[in-house]
Amino acid sequence: MKITGFVLALTLCLQLHAQPGPGSHSGWIQLFNGKDLTGWTPKITGYPLHENFGNTFYVENGILKTKYDAYDSFNERFGHLFYQNKYAYYLMAVEYRFTGEQAKNGPGWAWRNSGVMIHCQDPSTMGKDQDFPISIEVQLLGGNGKDPRSTANLCTPGTNVVMDGKLLTNHCVNSHSQTYHGDQWVRVEILVLGDSLVQHIIDKQVVLQYNQPQIGNGNVIHYDPSVKVDGKLLKEGYISLQSESHPVEFRKVELFDLSPYAKDPKKLSAVLQKLQLPVTQ
Repeated sequence: MKITGFVLALTLCLQLHAQPGPGSHSGWIQLFNGKDLTGWTPKITGYPLHENFGNTFYVENGILKTKYDAYDSFNERFGHLFYQNKYAYYLMAVEYRFTGEQAKNGPGWAWRNSGVMIHCQDPSTMGKDQDFPISIEVQLLGGNGKDPRSTANLCTPGTNVVMDGKLLTNHCVNSHSQTYHGDQWVRVEILVLGDSLVQHIIDKQVVLQYNQPQIGNGNVIHYDPSVKVDGKLLKEGYISLQSESHPVEFRKVELFDLSPYAKDPKKLSAVLQKLQLPVTQ
């Protein structure tokens, strides 16, 4: 994308944050309908696609939740709930919180840990025993009540990114967000412009950004080698929500599709002029 289109797209996204009631804007799509899992498909390690073992993902009182009542031991049965459509250019928002106790024998690092996976591989291409989809993870973490622990971090199952002009091969990178302790709701926004820019945003502040998400690295097992084409840029993909052994709740999962403006700077400029928005570098 030319730099003009990039700047205008970024401006539109940032200014949309300031619009009252995001759900009221006609461009927002509610991925979670507040009633059931329509449009979503589970994939849990060790089980075939579509099998929601133990009703791990469920909806109660308008909230999308995870639970582990049927797990005698977690046994690394990581789960991902995939949305039905692929996206490339968008602004996504989730409102989440952690509650309750972690499943028995859940990994120590997974305490109050979940994530939003973006640019995911097609779930139908995942191996039955594959633990994580090849994707970019916006890692969601909760605090323990006293120690700092950022959220909206970056993790890279089977992927790499470029940050500050350098190829980053670390599996996880912390954001500079504050820590959110207890059971409070947190809103995280994710700006995705194909493979040109990804930003993690909390309280209208960018807490982490990078570009050129691409297949590479390890940190994923039992995958189909034909799918893991190292070096391939990730320009689009599916979105999924995690179950990693600690109960997590999502009360909102919404997306503003920016694809109509992705390759038409003039149209995007017209939208900005109509909204009387300044161009932000």
